[in-house]
Amino acid sequence: MATNDNNVRIERDSMGPMEVPADALYGASTMRAVLNFPISDLRFPRSFIRALGLVKLAAAKTNQDLGLLDEKIAGAVVAAAQEVVDGQQDQHFVLDIFQTGSGTSTNTNANEVIANRATQILGGEPGSRLVHPNDHVNLGQSSNDVIPTAIHLAALMSSRENLAPALQKLSTELSKKSEEFWPIVKTGRTHLQDATPVRLGQEFLGFAGQTENSLKRLARMDTALAEVALGGTAVGTGVNTHPEFSARTCRVLAEMTGVDIKETSNHFQAQSTLDALVEASGELKTIAISLHKIANDIRFISSGPRAGLGEITVPEVQPGSSIMPGKVNPVISESVIQVVAQVVGNDATVMLAGQGSYFELNTMMPVAAYNILQSISLLAASANNFADQCVAGIEATSVGPEMVEKGLMLGTALTPAIGYDAAAALAKEAAATGKTIREMAKIKTDLSDAELDRLLEPSSMTEPGSS
Repeated sequence: MATNDNNVRIERDSMGPMEVPADALYGASTMRAVLNFPISDLRFPRSFIRALGLVKLAAAKTNQDLGLLDEKIAGAVVAAAQEVVDGQQDQHFVLDIFQTGSGTSTNTNANEVIANRATQILGGEPGSRLVHPNDHVNLGQSSNDVIPTAIHLAALMSSRENLAPALQKLSTELSKKSEEFWPIVKTGRTHLQDATPVRLGQEFLGFAGQTENSLKRLARMDTALAEVALGGTAVGTGVNTHPEFSARTCRVLAEMTGVDIKETSNHFQAQSTLDALVEASGELKTIAISLHKIANDIRFISSGPRAGLGEITVPEVQPGSSIMPGKVNPVISESVIQVVAQVVGNDATVMLAGQGSYFELNTMMPVAAYNILQSISLLAASANNFADQCVAGIEATSVGPEMVEKGLMLGTALTPAIGYDAAAALAKEAAATGKTIREMAKIKTDLSDAELDRLLEPSSMTEPGSS
């Protein structure tokens, strides 16, 4: 290692010397990647850097236990990797998402940062290679199995810690509203047209059911991601790694994180494809579409307050217009809908990344990682915010029940008594004259007031059965 007066130091890799900022923990290979990929301001998120640090930490522990790594060096690597896990070295992870398709540059970035920090812990200077980035930190590993493993691990942890609790909170709030609104009967709608009566609580029960199914989809996603590529090294054969390395390291990772992670039963498919990520992203897209349905329905049911449906009100969280005084908009629902658009776009990117699998390796891993982790993060934040700032404060108005008596589809309840054709004729004449179904039935049928009261009782139409 050498230094000069330009606030840089000289580090070396297999391609020769390279100037590196003096205070940087990364080395020559990372610096080359910094110069090679000045593409965007997109970087791997904290969740991925944390997962990558965990993989390096667990690998060092395993290699020490296998007798492959000196105890002193292993201890320093573990301590340095823990700092990466804890976010203390994030400023040294400097690479663009749009880089080498295997993520080799970022794996190298981690190796160099951990090696130089471990060297410092042992009393050495960065660049002196007292701890070697390849021989020690990357022992028994390849970018080709480490990066997909870190992606899976990051997604699993983010799902468990953030998205699952957010969806559970939203499900709970929707279920509370379903119970609260159960007595309220309103006009149902199909094809955006009036339909038979439904309980407002039943609509919210449907929303709650969607979030419950979203949690099941999340569990399926976790199952898809549980098998990891670690141990396959370069092409899936496991060259230059101990036969027990992967299984042992996965056990350490599972113990540290509490997530279900295990060595794949087929390293060749695990490294040469992103099939599991494509599947996982598809589950996230489905969850997003479910949230769109809920947010959009709430937006329309609350429309108005006078010229719209106005059957519920949502919390007034901010002024809605810079020109129209007093206007309030359903902005929380709108934010959810925009998140959905982003997640659907992310899924398209992950799908295309999955098509970047050629022979023994996928070469679009970084962009797939960025997009799937962003989807998890956005869905979690959006579901939390939706539950807290919108759903919890929804209130029902009197509009829904007031409109039921005017609903033309009440005529459905008369079908068992007078037949479909007669009921259809009543509905058409009621629509033409502005009269209600009850008023037309009094004119056109022999049904008594008592019979009409029994047949046209809205609440009886919200459950199975016929009069």
